This record gives sequence, structure tokens and C-alpha cells, in this order.
Amino acid sequence: MTAGAPRGHAVVVLAAGASTRLGQPKQLLRIDGETLLHRMVRLARGTTPGAVVAVLPPDADLLREALAGQPCTLAINPDPGRGMRSSLDTAAPYVAEYAQVLVITCDQPALEAAHLHALLRGASNASSGCAATTTPGSDTPCVSTDASSTPGVPAVIPGHWFTDLTPGTPDSGFRARLRALPPSSLFLLDAPGLALDIDTPENLRTARALGLIDPA
Repeated sequence: MTAGAPRGHAVVVLAAGASTRLGQPKQLLRIDGETLLHRMVRLARGTTPGAVVAVLPPDADLLREALAGQPCTLAINPDPGRGMRSSLDTAAPYVAEYAQVLVITCDQPALEAAHLHALLRGASNASSGCAATTTPGSDTPCVSTDASSTPGVPAVIPGHWFTDLTPGTPDSGFRARLRALPPSSLFLLDAPGLALDIDTPENLRTARALGLIDPA
């Protein structure tokens, strides 16, 4: 953390995806009438961060409307088709000087505030300053893609990691860096319910059947 940097933490809400497999903007799906995007920013603000940064796609008028009344910084990813890495790059100037950055996506409808608070506490006590979520069969590309017990989002990482993102595939993000940490230095929080994210129509049907997403 550099001299004069803000204390505390920031939150990055990754919401620039085009939802091509789903066929509709996942950000605008609703839980009890509230859009997923609005809900995730609200949960983020509930952690009392120094900043909340929502990364959105260029054509974001409807998403801006969905965030009416939620104070946050809107960071526009000019080319979200380049993958998750491009969204992290977009957020970097806003969060790199914070001691901790909580990274969440907008498509985990089972996410609750208590999980975010637990991650932040765990990261504060971990020697690496990092915390992450483990889910059975997690395929979240921000940090992990191929193992059932590897770290995934939501995750907490040091802000300075945003200044030197690991080279690799467009969706590599912080995956390699988190997985390379000694297990004893990383706080891991198991959350099987967060294995369900909304990427496909089948995912959406499952979420609706579980009551996690409002009916069409």
C-alpha cells in the first residue's frame, strides 16, 4: 500500500458481460423485484467500502437506470468481449491503492451480505491478505476454472495486484496468483450455493425453480 493511499477496502462489481449464452442481460434479472445488478451493488455498499466500482459494457443505458439511487462509480469497459481481464484492467485505476479489494460478479443469486463480511474479516487475518470462495465444481474464470476446491469469487485481494495483472489468457484474471499462494496463507470460505451462476438458460431455469430468481 503506497503512502497516502486510502484505508480500508474497495469493491469491484463485474457486470460487463454480454450474456450471449443466456440470451438476455443477466444483470437485469430480478430477485424480489430488484435487479441482480442493483442487488450486488447494494450488498457491496453494505460492507462500508471506500469505493464501489461497477464495471459495465459500453451500451449501458438500461444498466445505468437499474442502478438509480445506488451511489457508485461506473467504469465502462470499452471492449468486454476481450474477457474478464479487460474488466479488471478497467477497474484498476479506481481501486489499485486500496489495501483490500473485494471482487464480486453480478450473477450469483444466492450471495448474501454475511458471506462478503466473512471474506473481508478472513482476508484481514490471513498472512497473504487474500480470501476467496470455494464451491463444488466452480467454473468462475476470475480466479479458477478447473478444480472443485480452488479459490473463486467473491474474493478479496490486495489492491496493488491490480497494477500488475498476471499475463495470460483474457480470462486469467487473478487465477494463477491465488492458486500459487500457500494454502495456509489464504482464507477460504466454502459456499456450495454460489456454485450456481447464471450463464445459460438451464442455469436460469434452475435458479427460478429454487426461488432465487423471479419468474419471467
